[in-house]
Amino acid sequence: MGDIQTLVDMGFAKEKVEYAVKVTNNKGVEPAMEWLLAHADENIPVETATAETANNSDSVGESANPSTSSGAEAKSLKCDDCGKLCNDQAEIEFHAAKTGHKNFSESTEEKKPLTEEEKKAQLVLIEEKLKQKRQEREEREKADALEREKNRIKSGKDMTEARKRMEELEMKKIVDQRKREKAEEKAARERVRAQIEADKAARKAREQKQTDQVSPVTSPTLPTAASTSSVKTPPKDYTQTRIQVRLRDGSTLTETFNVKEQLSAVRVFIQLKTGDDTTFNLMTTFPRKVFTEEDFEKPLDILGLVPSAVLIMTK
Repeated sequence: MGDIQTLVDMGFAKEKVEYAVKVTNNKGVEPAMEWLLAHADENIPVETATAETANNSDSVGESANPSTSSGAEAKSLKCDDCGKLCNDQAEIEFHAAKTGHKNFSESTEEKKPLTEEEKKAQLVLIEEKLKQKRQEREEREKADALEREKNRIKSGKDMTEARKRMEELEMKKIVDQRKREKAEEKAARERVRAQIEADKAARKAREQKQTDQVSPVTSPTLPTAASTSSVKTPPKDYTQTRIQVRLRDGSTLTETFNVKEQLSAVRVFIQLKTGDDTTFNLMTTFPRKVFTEEDFEKPLDILGLVPSAVLIMTK
């Protein structure tokens, strides 16, 4: 009833106000006011208006037609706290709830209805308030939409930055892995080169030692069968030998070596080509012979691997 009285005070017809409140499902003054402004030139159903008026009259009861204690007819209800005149009990209740005033009495004064000018002014004021509320609502909706768009853009940027950081970390891992692999490969090559240099130095030292042990004067006597070496010496005009190596996977490697190089040079060559640092042996096929660690320190011509030979890689 408070919403109805507020709209009535603004100058709307009570029957139409009650109907507007009903069709807007009692959602408040503003929806009912918007309905009234939108249907200002329309007539409400007569039956509905009559029923609403009858119900309102029943609810007001005797308070709607009060009488003073002196016998004069009371035409209104008056707020003793502020002097405001009200037409009925519902209006009094609305005023009390709005202002907190508690002292009311019956009055013979009649509450004057709004003039046409006052109604028009009130209507203009209502329209201004509605316009202001619509504008505030639109601005609020725009602000909310702008905030949502900002959040969406920020979320998109955050996702892009997170994806970029993940890609950078993944790329860094790949680069670090490649660096480690290159370093390991370089270290392996250095080990093979160091082994080759060590083998060359050891061979040179042995050759120098053998040269120092040879007597400067040779015997003029002819060699006998007893002085003949048990190891077959290849012709002295061979300076190189061609070695073919059969690997464990069935493939072959072929390389030419100096006849004075040790068998260990062939092992280093295999390690360098295959990258296999595990321990392995070498053997000949016919006659079958497995070379020992001592044999790896001997030159190829002493081992009879001249002018060519086939070696098999074994565990």
